[in-house]
Amino acid sequence: MALNTTIKRLLLRVTRSLRFMLSDKLFIRILYRLYMGKSLDLKNPRTMNEKLQWIKLYDRKPIYHTMVDKLLAKEYYAQLIGKEHIIPTLGVWERFDDIDFDKLPDSFVLKTNHSGGNTGVVICRDKRALDKAKAKAALEKSLKTDIYKSFGEWPYKGIKKYIFAEELIGNADEELVDYKFYCFDGYVDAVLMCIDRQIGDPKFYFFDKRWELKRYNKRGKQAPEGFTLPRPKNMEQMFDLASKISQGIPHLRVDLYNVDGKIYFGEATFFTASGFDANRLPEADLYFGGLINLDAVRDSDK
Repeated sequence: MALNTTIKRLLLRVTRSLRFMLSDKLFIRILYRLYMGKSLDLKNPRTMNEKLQWIKLYDRKPIYHTMVDKLLAKEYYAQLIGKEHIIPTLGVWERFDDIDFDKLPDSFVLKTNHSGGNTGVVICRDKRALDKAKAKAALEKSLKTDIYKSFGEWPYKGIKKYIFAEELIGNADEELVDYKFYCFDGYVDAVLMCIDRQIGDPKFYFFDKRWELKRYNKRGKQAPEGFTLPRPKNMEQMFDLASKISQGIPHLRVDLYNVDGKIYFGEATFFTASGFDANRLPEADLYFGGLINLDAVRDSDK
């Protein structure tokens, strides 16, 4: 029986408050039941959501800590794909109150190095208009979060937390589009892109390398025949970079930006939606699951 939203939120809060008493496996099993409404099969995982939970528990290479730390990752990926694809860092601080705004340009982005998704991000398009109190509240709230403790994502365990500033790429007056590539040990199946985020009604669509719509999610399934979006410049190069970044990793979602054909690395995510993605269609969840090779992880531990 499906739980209503209020009860589910209460149970999640209770579960996380007891995190210190629970093993990683039990914690992840409980979260999966609450988020997905069914039991987690760790002995024979088949879907993408199931396999990502398995990976949380059994694929724990030390380099993963570096790959998810947004500061340390810059040097790591610069060596892998070239410094020209890395957004320059303008400053690093342990506390918001340490930021010297006089030394920052008129436009920039503030981030926390350990956060996921769009949390812990403050975009400043005009320094004179920045609401510093609001920015401080958002970033200090982010500094208190812990993705390992909240979702069992091991790569985030023990990351030292910082606030950092980086250049605002693209047109300061327009929202930057990010392209999320679904990668499986070097094979890039599709890219997920979003429209209408700036008007508060985001819509996500998958496209393959030939720029054909893939009906992997609810929005894509509902799209009319022939639906498409503008194909960015150098999209083939973006697929190639995502492939290079994801080599040797069962699943990695690689987020890239494209500014008039110039490609920038955003971040790499091991656990898309933390493995609790209910928007993905069941058949797509099974399809993506088939692309995740857990035997490679098992063999590497021998």
